Amino acid sequence: MASGSFPSTGTAPRDGIIALGIAALVGVTILIPYLVPAQTRHPATSIDESCAEWSDSCRICQRTTDGIACSTPGIACVPTPTNCLRRLGG
Repeated sequence: MASGSFPSTGTAPRDGIIALGIAALVGVTILIPYLVPAQTRHPATSIDESCAEWSDSCRICQRTTDGIACSTPGIACVPTPTNCLRRLGG
């Protein structure tokens, strides 16, 4: 037996399968946001129609020409009662 040579253990096919599995897992993880429909959260419906901008201390919502647009809440946000920040026309 030549020095420095190791007997074949048959790990090459197994390593290929593991690498393919990892690649598939990474691919699925990257594609999930594009394949799963976004959860629609309806902003506070108790706000009266004269309010142009409001907040619950976690996100701020505004009435726009395209409808209602809201910011994304922070990770550790604790909502408070909804407050009108700005009235329409003012």
